[in-house]
Amino acid sequence: MRKAPLLTTMFVAPLLAACGADAMPPEVGQRAQTSGTSAPESRAAAGVRLVSVGNFDSPLLVTAPRGDRRRIFVAEQGGTIRVVRGGRKLAQPFLDIRSLVQAGGEQGLLGLAFAPDYAKTRRFYVYYTARDGAQNVVEYRAATRDRANPGSARRVLRMPDSESNHNGGHLLFGPDRLLYIGTGDGGGGDDQHGARGNAQNLGSLLGKILRIDPRRRGGRAYTTPASNPFAGRSDARGEIYSYGLRNPWRFSFDRANDALTIGDVGQDAVEEINYAADGKARGANYGWRPFEGNDRNFNEPAQGAVAPVISHTHDAGFCSITGGVVVRDPNVPALRGRYVYGDVCQNRLWGARLSPGKATGVGRLAVREVSSVVSFGEDARSRVYVVSLGGPVYRFAAG
Repeated sequence: MRKAPLLTTMFVAPLLAACGADAMPPEVGQRAQTSGTSAPESRAAAGVRLVSVGNFDSPLLVTAPRGDRRRIFVAEQGGTIRVVRGGRKLAQPFLDIRSLVQAGGEQGLLGLAFAPDYAKTRRFYVYYTARDGAQNVVEYRAATRDRANPGSARRVLRMPDSESNHNGGHLLFGPDRLLYIGTGDGGGGDDQHGARGNAQNLGSLLGKILRIDPRRRGGRAYTTPASNPFAGRSDARGEIYSYGLRNPWRFSFDRANDALTIGDVGQDAVEEINYAADGKARGANYGWRPFEGNDRNFNEPAQGAVAPVISHTHDAGFCSITGGVVVRDPNVPALRGRYVYGDVCQNRLWGARLSPGKATGVGRLAVREVSSVVSFGEDARSRVYVVSLGGPVYRFAAG
């Protein structure tokens, strides 16, 4: 029996750590793509520094509404959202839903996204683990620029979840103005839910990237775009955009070309970064549970499985990948066009240049160490942030 390594790094271990696996079957078949890299440990992108934004209580996310150049919003795992306005953290939270949130380990307030028309409608969305363990996507509306209206809650989506880990949780409005939702496979080791697990099951919302229009219409809490790859199929959930994911812990769209990049947390061997040019993630199968990275995990088919462009092994000190963003901040030229990412067990930040099927220039960034890296984010000015679960939030700046 293979067991996951015992992670003893502070309180980070239970949040995103890999789970144990059963014995591996022999290698059978090949991935649809075989590209990827083991990521040499070279230093890259000098001329960059990290500027402290502030300290928070177990922060998991930084984001901002479109057009708001004064504020960033920091989501804290326990159930609060904080405002940083003009560089100063406000004392009163934007939203406090701690009474609704089951927090700890991999559970909590996991995602936050502002609607593209937020300046007009004040709509924003959160993803959190409820007290009953279910994963909820809920719409709220802001009352003022710095305060939400907690009474405006409207549940968009509820996903029952019998286990506490692999909850996904990222929310992001894409360039098509639709809401993308990352969901984990439901927890436990080897995705042992049903005959073949949730991630490969098109009848389950778990282990997927979903795409919906979250606005209420005709008595429905949300609608499914007709352009989704499985819309209209009786044997599949129409909300599914991509599948075969174990725990997609942070994904992003490149602001320059709309490419989608997904960090998918591995089990006990391989962490991976997946990349798709604009629209190419539609209907993509990223291979879990038959594959962990490029390694065969189960002797099962994974039709058209797409291989990662970057893979890191646990033998090299990785344990839980944190998907990042492609830097488009014109004030940080050393990183422009480079994808930055991290790992919970790696105190160094990493960068690479991504294109379909491959990554080049993979290496550690020449910046200060950041422990317990759990998220990257962008503001309305294209500035990029990195979040440590231990409390600090930093912004990339020219060195």
